[in-house]
Amino acid sequence: MSDSAAPLLSVQNLSVRFGSHTAVHDISFDIARGEKLALVGESGSGKTVSALSLLRLAANAQITGRALFDGRELLSLPERELRAIRGRDIAMIFQEPMTALNPLMSVGDQIAEVIVLKQGLAPVASRQAAIELLAETGIDDPQHRYRAYPHQLSGGQRQRAMIAMALACQPKFLLADEPTTALDVSLRGQILDLLDRLQQRYGMAVLMITHDLNLVRRFADRVVVMERGNIVEQGATQVLFGNPQHPYTRRLMASRPERDPLAIEAPPADTPATMVAQGLRVSYPTPLPGLRGWFKRGEFVAVQGADFALAPGQTLGIMGESGSGKSTLALAALGLLPFQGQLTVTGRQWGQDAARNKALRRQIQVVFQDPFSSLSPRMTVEEIVGEGLGVHEPELSVAQRRERVIQVLHDVGLDADTAGSVTALLGRYPHEFSGGQRQRLAIARALIIRPLMLVLDEPTSALDVTVQKQVLQLLQRLQRERGLSYLLITHDVAVIRAMAHTVLVMKMGQVVESGPIDAVLTHPNHHYTQILVNAAD
Repeated sequence: MSDSAAPLLSVQNLSVRFGSHTAVHDISFDIARGEKLALVGESGSGKTVSALSLLRLAANAQITGRALFDGRELLSLPERELRAIRGRDIAMIFQEPMTALNPLMSVGDQIAEVIVLKQGLAPVASRQAAIELLAETGIDDPQHRYRAYPHQLSGGQRQRAMIAMALACQPKFLLADEPTTALDVSLRGQILDLLDRLQQRYGMAVLMITHDLNLVRRFADRVVVMERGNIVEQGATQVLFGNPQHPYTRRLMASRPERDPLAIEAPPADTPATMVAQGLRVSYPTPLPGLRGWFKRGEFVAVQGADFALAPGQTLGIMGESGSGKSTLALAALGLLPFQGQLTVTGRQWGQDAARNKALRRQIQVVFQDPFSSLSPRMTVEEIVGEGLGVHEPELSVAQRRERVIQVLHDVGLDADTAGSVTALLGRYPHEFSGGQRQRLAIARALIIRPLMLVLDEPTSALDVTVQKQVLQLLQRLQRERGLSYLLITHDVAVIRAMAHTVLVMKMGQVVESGPIDAVLTHPNHHYTQILVNAAD
């Protein structure tokens, strides 16, 4: 019998090396039985590596130190004994369920497989147990969802299925690696409440790995803060949030998006709008079942009757959950989807004439959510940023084009960000930059042809909190200096609050509320808006 007063997990002087690089430096912390501990820090701080190393799941890692779990040394256990502990006594929830779940098996069969392997139940009993677990995590119609494949579930449903799988053997200890990062704000709250309820029911200890400080404040009993592989501070959640001691912790706490006090005020009423939409409707054809599908097709309406006007130098925020129609509206604004109704850019509407559309495309550019996937890995910085000039200003010489590239890299702050000459960056490739630097490159690429408007599609959701704040400050400065209009697509209410002048709230393709930012977010009228705002607080 283990001593109930002893920590369930005691990590002592843990270090993790990959070749000559030390990713985790001599860290120590304890987790009591039934305790919720948050491991906090930015990308590269060593959070996930530390957690994976406890179960010896970090490939090619050289691990030293001790990790006592319920009196047993995890780091020296034979692989066979450690494999028995994984999933049974220690379970893990991963950040992105779509990549963690097997796409060739139904979610129910994947949960039942764990039950068969770890508990030895018969197939029929394991199937019933899996259905009960799905029901316990709040998935509607669990018998039907048992047969569904991962791609047939929403993001929240997939994360609930991952939680059901993790709880299949009622573990003593749960590792949750960024379990809500990929989810909408209201779903984050639902998953957090679910974890809290299940943790209390089963008496599990939980190690939550995250950079979301709101989540930490709401969920954790204690916090461990990591920076560059070192623990810089740890303590009770309320004490640490109330009086952070380390400069890095204070910087994390101060990294919430802030509104620019010098933001451009509303232009005169008679100023022509940059973009106007009236009765905007976007639909997709869908197959009909049975014989009807031979003769006609159905229709899925993704955006229904949206109206808005975006003034010069202003930001229109489009907020809503996944599937609300935000990104579809953005694609229509970019002229990349057919639509019904009126949608004009600087008074001109997208049409079938390629030459006419080319002139409009110079006025409206886009910055995508993930800069790593939106930048070609085979092109240099000079080629990526200067590509638009080859299309819209082909008359420029090589020297003139390079001069424009250098200037726009300076404008987005890459010279100061890299502490070196901008010219030295021109021959480098995207993988040689950090996430924040790559997003600056994406912004530079959009700005090089001097557009009037940018569509910002979740421009900071893939970034750490401190980098997010830097990118938002950059966008605010560029708007102030250039008079840019922004169409900002996001589910992050804090980003909307910091950036937008007006806001549209979308649900299931319809605009349910719109108006000035202060009125909508301070006194929301629609129940759905109230849910989104309350979930963000």
